[in-house]
Amino acid sequence: MPVSLPPRGRGTASNPHNRYAPTQIIASDDGWYQEVPPSRATEVRAETAKTLITRNQSPDLPFDCSINPYRGCEHGCIYCYARPSHAYWDLSPGIDFETRLIAKTNAAAVLEQQLSKPGYQCAPINLGSNTDPYQPIDREHRLTRQVLEVLLRYRHPVTIVTKGSLILRDLDLLTELAQMNLVSVYISLTTLDDELKRILEPRAAAPSARLRAIRVLRQHGIPVGVLCSPMIPMINDMELERLLESAKKAGAQSANYMLLRLPREVAPLFEEWLQAHHPQRAEHVLSLIRQSRGGELYDSRFGTRFRGEGAFADLLEQRFAVALRRFGLARRQPHSLDCSRFAPPGGQLSLL
Repeated sequence: MPVSLPPRGRGTASNPHNRYAPTQIIASDDGWYQEVPPSRATEVRAETAKTLITRNQSPDLPFDCSINPYRGCEHGCIYCYARPSHAYWDLSPGIDFETRLIAKTNAAAVLEQQLSKPGYQCAPINLGSNTDPYQPIDREHRLTRQVLEVLLRYRHPVTIVTKGSLILRDLDLLTELAQMNLVSVYISLTTLDDELKRILEPRAAAPSARLRAIRVLRQHGIPVGVLCSPMIPMINDMELERLLESAKKAGAQSANYMLLRLPREVAPLFEEWLQAHHPQRAEHVLSLIRQSRGGELYDSRFGTRFRGEGAFADLLEQRFAVALRRFGLARRQPHSLDCSRFAPPGGQLSLL
């Protein structure tokens, strides 16, 4: 049976049942498949959110609070660890995750309500921890800009993670936040190979566009780091040093990386992607992943899930450490964000 290729501009052709579905329908190939897969349009459903700020207690994350204006992500990255979250909405982690999206249309209003509550304790909020805040649909919906406008008005610190060059649209807000030490941006840079980007992250910005975003943000005084994430054995790990060098030349101040994570439904989707695009390399890639994950394709344990363990993971960490020193990059942004400026509009100012 031929391996199914994804529709144009999408990461996967599959739409596996989510793990909560009470019934399943199994399609059978009768030989009448299409040589050229059809395109699939993006659908966006509005959601009225009750809360916006999500809290976590993970020791692996450098933040406790996060905001995601969207559910699902049009970038379609085949490796995305957030794909399984679509099952909570009775949607598939497969192509549904890329095409059947949910926009929290009242995001800014709900955020304002939460920040105005008596007793709210200010701590940096991460924007884009689950899905990309600057995915293509934000050109129309502009929810990310609305959220930033609220954060600026409240003088609230924010960190942003994105692989979307659309972030340059909000230079005015980011520049003002940076002048008060209220923002840090992290650009996800996975490969410098346009062809690999096309099949790995179909609707994300091109590598050159992400490097340009780093350059422009730094020219406007905005702190910028780079995330080489994920590092995939035998797919893009050989680019690690070149990614860090290119990011440094563009102006990045800090860098970090993560080893590929394949939770729940992501593992079979990634295996299918390997068979479609790198069939001769597939078993080697999966073997190295298992060697780094205690014999499995995924290890959810805190402390090891981002880095892995074993010979390959240890060598990747050593290469990263050497490259940081070589290119003069820090592991973290050099300055922590300022929480002391937080001031709800119209609220009582401190006398101290």
